[in-house]
Amino acid sequence: MARWSAAHKWLAIVLWLAFVAAAIVGGGAVGTKEVEDGDSGVGASAGADKALLQADFDDPFTESVLVRAADGGAVDVEAGAVTTLAANLAAAPGVAGVSEPQVSEDGTAALYEVTLDVPAGTDAEEEDAASAAAAQVAQVVDGADGSLSVGQVGDASLGEALDQVYEDDLKRAEYLSLPVSLLIMLVVFGALIAAAVPVLLALSSVVAAMGLSAFASYVVPSTDILASVVLLVGMAVGVDYSLFYVRREREEREKGRGTMDAVAVAAATSGRAVVVSGIAVVIAMAGMFFAGEATFQSLAMGTILVVAVAVVGSVTALPALLAIFGRWIDRPRVPLLWRLRRRDGGEPRVWRAILGPVLRHPRTALVAGLLALLALAAPALGMKLSQPGISDLSKDVPEVQTYDAITTAFPSEGAAHDVAVWTADGSPLDQNAVDGAVATLNDAVAADPEFAAGGGLTAEYSVDGSVARIDVPVPYEHDDARAEDSLQALRDDLVPAAFDGVDGVETGVTGMTAGNVDFRGLLADRMPVVIGFVLLMTIIVLVMAFRSLAVALTAAGLNLLSVAASYGLLTLVFQNSWAEGLLGFESTGAIITWLPLFLFVILFGLSMDYHVFVVSRIREGAKAGMTTQEAVRTGIIRSAGVVTSAAVVMVAVFSIFATLGAIDFKQLGVGLAAAILIDATIVRAVLLPSIMALLGERNWWLPKPLHKLPQLEH
Repeated sequence: MARWSAAHKWLAIVLWLAFVAAAIVGGGAVGTKEVEDGDSGVGASAGADKALLQADFDDPFTESVLVRAADGGAVDVEAGAVTTLAANLAAAPGVAGVSEPQVSEDGTAALYEVTLDVPAGTDAEEEDAASAAAAQVAQVVDGADGSLSVGQVGDASLGEALDQVYEDDLKRAEYLSLPVSLLIMLVVFGALIAAAVPVLLALSSVVAAMGLSAFASYVVPSTDILASVVLLVGMAVGVDYSLFYVRREREEREKGRGTMDAVAVAAATSGRAVVVSGIAVVIAMAGMFFAGEATFQSLAMGTILVVAVAVVGSVTALPALLAIFGRWIDRPRVPLLWRLRRRDGGEPRVWRAILGPVLRHPRTALVAGLLALLALAAPALGMKLSQPGISDLSKDVPEVQTYDAITTAFPSEGAAHDVAVWTADGSPLDQNAVDGAVATLNDAVAADPEFAAGGGLTAEYSVDGSVARIDVPVPYEHDDARAEDSLQALRDDLVPAAFDGVDGVETGVTGMTAGNVDFRGLLADRMPVVIGFVLLMTIIVLVMAFRSLAVALTAAGLNLLSVAASYGLLTLVFQNSWAEGLLGFESTGAIITWLPLFLFVILFGLSMDYHVFVVSRIREGAKAGMTTQEAVRTGIIRSAGVVTSAAVVMVAVFSIFATLGAIDFKQLGVGLAAAILIDATIVRAVLLPSIMALLGERNWWLPKPLHKLPQLEH
């Protein structure tokens, strides 16, 4: 394939560009199918989520306006400044009405509910109208009397603010990832063309995969974070694959080979490692299909597409580019960087210094490396999982600050469980019977300190009367253990007891607390399946690639260790407050619920890049007649430069996400960057060589029944 691409270089490039263009244009033409409401529910919440999302409650859009005295004292709702504010709110364009003020128990805060006048239309039209009306409310809030401290929050204003935060974060990641990758490649190669080729090929792979994901969304619906993950993974693996290939081609040319022969040797060695690694990464990503949740399945499809496209590009378009540029790929040279690259005859002194004692004392090195990773992994035993609530979001957003103040002054306005009641056949509910059951539930809740004091529960009915919704407030944060206890009480006792006498209805309890509990339950059920699938399939691929069960088992064990260490580091950083100033975040005391499973498959896949590449070089030495010690030393030293460079690219791209404002992006970036750094240092420089040195010829052990496997080596 590489020889054909190099021999028909212009045709190969034209075909690649045509493929990328077709993917972009075709994807834009067909559009993207998003995950539908109700498809992403899990566990005991799923039924209630679906019933509530599909019901039409004809709820008006509202904005909450909190009024406090600027000096922190009591608020007089009859004072001129407050009544003027209320009148201005009622007269604002797009406002249908303003409620009577609700005053906090200590008298320091007053809360107005502003109902927005939003005309009926499609969901998108209604959201746009609500945003415009919320902006009019914001103008009144901003113009309030200086003696008052006034804040605003609501679905429309908060959604607009958070959308802007995420949009700014993603733009920052997009704008930084390209120049950062290019700068690192300049340092690695010391020449502009050689640096640009991996970056541009990775970028074209990302763009093509985004276009293809539009087609794939009609099989597996897409989620709103898919583009970010495709960019993150695509730039990392795309640059790495090209880097492996270009470095080997350049190495062969420096030995005196012609361009065509150098390309062929690079394809037979680094190109093969790229294909094996790509297959292993795709298999790891496919593990997310077993998670049984719409977001994971969407991410699986997107990451599989971008990795597959990057592999295809590295063995088709890349050889053609190398044939086109030939020796000109080392032009134009950056003088200082070029001289630094040529120093030391190509053997990194640091790696020689590390490998020396590791290979002389492999048992000691192995024990020390294992203890270091186990120590890093230990904090993961105390990992707490939670999806962030509104109060956990960036405090730089004024709407979040207002929400925190409202929940402090009015506890019943904070977290709540949503009880749903519906009929299976869609027929109208017996509202008298349901209201009676709600009264029974209200009595039970009012007597229980786990719920917000006062009771006062009422049922809201959908337009067709087939679904009822009852909000049950609790005086705790949504991820508080006491909120989870109250959820369990509702599900196990209070709701079944209250609705036991209502015939023909189904009930369920959902909400943020329920979502956290049910998602953790999903992970507990599916994580073993995902891990088992990824381990088994990765071992099969590596056995086929290297004809060695020992290599496959070693790779699986080392990858599990590096993932566990990254879990521990993530827990250490984000469940505590010591790194808040360093990384610019406020600890929520928990890790984002979906992150452990996603990190596992991503890290397990990406770790295979280095492992396959390094072991391939070691295997070359062993087949050339070297002893195991010599093969390990030569293979690791010869691959050290490219592995280090590839790790620097990945760590740099992932670290960009660690600087973003959203806590989920920040945790994702830190987790990925830390794991790759651990994998490229402790694992590849200490654990891998020490294990292979101790195993000796047993590294290439394959049980006799497997000797019939086909030879897949060049």
